[in-house]
Amino acid sequence: MLHEAVDAFLGQLRTARQASANTVRAYARDLTDFVAFLVGEGVEEWQQATVAVLRRFLNHLFARGYERRTIARKLSAVRALFQFLARTGRITTNPATELRQPRLPHKLPLVLDEVQVEALLNAPNPQTWRGVRDRALLELLYATGLRVGEAAGLTVNDVDLVDASVRVRGKGGKERFVPLHAEAVQWLQRYLAESRPRLMQRAKAVTAALFLSQKGTPLTARQIRRLVLQYARKALGMRLSPHALRHSFATHLLEGGADLRTIQELLGHASLEATQIYTRLTRTHLRRVYEKAHPRA
Repeated sequence: MLHEAVDAFLGQLRTARQASANTVRAYARDLTDFVAFLVGEGVEEWQQATVAVLRRFLNHLFARGYERRTIARKLSAVRALFQFLARTGRITTNPATELRQPRLPHKLPLVLDEVQVEALLNAPNPQTWRGVRDRALLELLYATGLRVGEAAGLTVNDVDLVDASVRVRGKGGKERFVPLHAEAVQWLQRYLAESRPRLMQRAKAVTAALFLSQKGTPLTARQIRRLVLQYARKALGMRLSPHALRHSFATHLLEGGADLRTIQELLGHASLEATQIYTRLTRTHLRRVYEKAHPRA
């Protein structure tokens, strides 16, 4: 009975809310752990999952040494599940409303400066098909601030090199258009003319995916993460995820005079609150510049 409701909730995420496959998998993992805990507590039906049981689950997560951010994510999954249970009449009261979110540390995301970005973009060897592909991909990530899953999901038809823009399908299936600067357009043109046709010759099936692996299959989000990490180690001597290019994209736009609303639209954030972290990043940058430049600092 417990698993049946979780399956129904996950199905609703896929259909009504059009959540991505990664989001559904993350919810499934967290809720599988939650249901296992409930079974261990002797809970057989959802009405037995009281506030006291949920608090014991929270204490259980802390006792197992999970980071606060992980606990907050698991708690968000539980809250969403109980909202679904209440909305569909499986419970009469929602005990999850009584739970408090763990306080999270304010950790600012990693942002590259312009010199570091330039070094990263120049890391691939442009004399090889792979180097041209990788340079085009890195240029696209920094030019658009796309999430790695969004970049992996692009098709050839999503890129308009004449209009210098890319169509992006973001979270919840929402579509947005993001401009491309001239350098990104140039490398994408070269990739589409030189590298992609060669990769398509190796493909066992026709695909419209924009970025292809050496086997001619669509480049996955995991492969893109590995690619960025490889070039970051080579050019910068550091570990780096594609999300750092997204953060750098937004921060550099803000420092260049772009307003928060525009950055929100470009990033595909549902609310302005998610975008406001970049104001803290630029204040930190201003403080560093001030302390370095002011004679009294």
